[in-house]
Amino acid sequence: MNEIAQFCPFHELLKAISLQAALFHDLGKLDPENQEVLSGAKKAKALPIHHWDAGVAHLGFLNDVNTWASILIFGHHIGLKNPVKQYAREEFFFRDEIAKKHTDKKLNVYLKSHEEVIGNLQLNFSSLPNPKIKADEFGAFVRIAMSCLVDADHTDSAVHCGNLNEKEAFYLNAEERLRALNLYMKDIESKCETGSEDELEKNRIRHEMFVKCSEAEISGSIYSCDSPVGTGKTTAIMANLLKAAIEKKLRRIFVILPYTNIINQSVEIYRNALTLFGENPEEVVSALHHRTEYENEDTRQFSILWNAPVIVTTAVQFFETLASATPSALRKLHNLPGSAIFIDESHAALPAKLWVQALKWIKIYSKYYGCHFVFASGSLSRFWEIEEFDKEKTKIPEILPENFRKEISSKEIQRVEFKFKKEKMNEYELCDWLTTLPGPRLLIVNTVQSAAVIAKKLKSIYGKEVVEHISTALTPKDREKSLERIKKRLQSKDDSDWTLVATSCVEAGVDFSFRTGIREAASLVSLLQTAGRVRRNNESDYYDAVVWTIELKYDGLLKQHPAFTDSAKVLFKLAETDEISPMLCTRALKMELKEGLSFVEKISEAEEILNFETVEEEFKVIDSDTVSVLIDKELVNKIKNYEDVSWKEIQGASVQIWGNKINQLPLEKIRDDIYVWGYDYDDFSGYMAGLLEIEELSKKGFAIF
Repeated sequence: MNEIAQFCPFHELLKAISLQAALFHDLGKLDPENQEVLSGAKKAKALPIHHWDAGVAHLGFLNDVNTWASILIFGHHIGLKNPVKQYAREEFFFRDEIAKKHTDKKLNVYLKSHEEVIGNLQLNFSSLPNPKIKADEFGAFVRIAMSCLVDADHTDSAVHCGNLNEKEAFYLNAEERLRALNLYMKDIESKCETGSEDELEKNRIRHEMFVKCSEAEISGSIYSCDSPVGTGKTTAIMANLLKAAIEKKLRRIFVILPYTNIINQSVEIYRNALTLFGENPEEVVSALHHRTEYENEDTRQFSILWNAPVIVTTAVQFFETLASATPSALRKLHNLPGSAIFIDESHAALPAKLWVQALKWIKIYSKYYGCHFVFASGSLSRFWEIEEFDKEKTKIPEILPENFRKEISSKEIQRVEFKFKKEKMNEYELCDWLTTLPGPRLLIVNTVQSAAVIAKKLKSIYGKEVVEHISTALTPKDREKSLERIKKRLQSKDDSDWTLVATSCVEAGVDFSFRTGIREAASLVSLLQTAGRVRRNNESDYYDAVVWTIELKYDGLLKQHPAFTDSAKVLFKLAETDEISPMLCTRALKMELKEGLSFVEKISEAEEILNFETVEEEFKVIDSDTVSVLIDKELVNKIKNYEDVSWKEIQGASVQIWGNKINQLPLEKIRDDIYVWGYDYDDFSGYMAGLLEIEELSKKGFAIF
């Protein structure tokens, strides 16, 4: 709380609400029936009396501090609730219907016991300032207050139960890390002083990019950088963020990436560049692949808390946390104020319809909570310049000078040619056509199932040497092994006749350079990002590099992704009249937004009236909920035997599977929130090895379950 104070202009109100909630959130645990369970005298899965009701009964709603403290207490286990809906409950306004009668009868007993333990502690709120927070800005304030309460509560429980394994976090120490980064870059540049003319030119641009980002103005709070692929954004923007952290005394740095598989690549660079002598790289730069947040006390130890100096995570985890009403997700949010946030490949971070609300949050966190943001992409969509996205049409300055931006963007336009294939193809036709294209080839399709089907078909027809496969059907560990193998194959001039079949998880941020690219029709920015993996280094022997757009026939096992329907229509409309280029990105995003205006209005209204449940439900970066499913049997046995298991182990050995698939598959649940994969899995198809077998049998009429 004290760390947030220096960044938040209304920290006194935030502190008062959080302290009041902390004092009385567990008041109901003093009930004798609850004490029997808590002391171990009586065995029960849950406390017999809902303990959060007592704090609300005591504080009531006589002033702003008590009102919001009561709302936090009511939701610190069940989540933030909509005040409008609660008002309609009349006498049960933010009260528990089951516990109310019992609580009202016993409240004085609880308060007497409470006073005996902590004394008659009365907080004085008469001198608190009255901050002017707009209605649509107050939701962020409430979520941070909830975060402070929940983290204190969960940490206290972990200490009491002996489950607190987290070490004390390192400080950002931005000055020392910037010096380390500069030394790292000098070492890299010294190894690149010789080479071909293309390589020397590439290294010159990377050097200039790093210098210009290091020297850029940082007095504002939101910036943009539209640097093309291969110009060294990863390290250059980090230098800019560290400079901002020094000047503004920031606490930590976030790097937000669109896909899980590109996290390890960035993390490896940052750990090598930013770790100081004697530090553990994994504790300095934390890699968070997917959400592993657990409500149950037994699994709470696996939660991810955003407390490292540098956090590299996904857009899904980051933005859905900003939208959350769930205590376990909100627990880490109080670590965000006073941070520098790099939204890399921002074009792919969110669907168009979500950027309207996301931009509002970004402006709130930069205005009230000391956050410094940088949007960066080789296909940057300046949505903030479009009135439909931002009525204020916020002016966001560029990090790079105009002349340098023009120089590097002109080189990008000349790199590849874009073509559209007219005929739709099934997996057999596609496999035949792929062999006619020069390799190595990169094929990106829209669904995990389609990628697995095509990769499996290529393997069965032409052999395993002609195909590689990467998607989120593989665990992070197996994806990392595949990435390393693919990079080695790309370095070999004698190994060219093969195809990488993948999902969008490789279309941004991965340091690949293929001869030919093929992209199933999606959005313009997806096509441009695929192009960023083709002739990435301007290889002279790839002079005729082409990026194709294709459409698939969905009459077999190939699956259509409904989220790309509208953006694909926009892509084809643009292609009819314009040459494909990054200049069209903003226009394409505006066209896509028209398809979701009613959604934008719904979520904006929900945020303004503090309808936390609706905001959480609607603001989904991925339309369907996913759950973590463990693949590693040895790890499963450890958890079953209640051995120590870290969230990093869970993360590396699990996959994310759609919630609706979980409902269809009779998977074993070993704890309240942890599932076990019980079907075939291999390091080529991942969990799709088992699912495809089920799909094929189902299509033949066999009853699987």
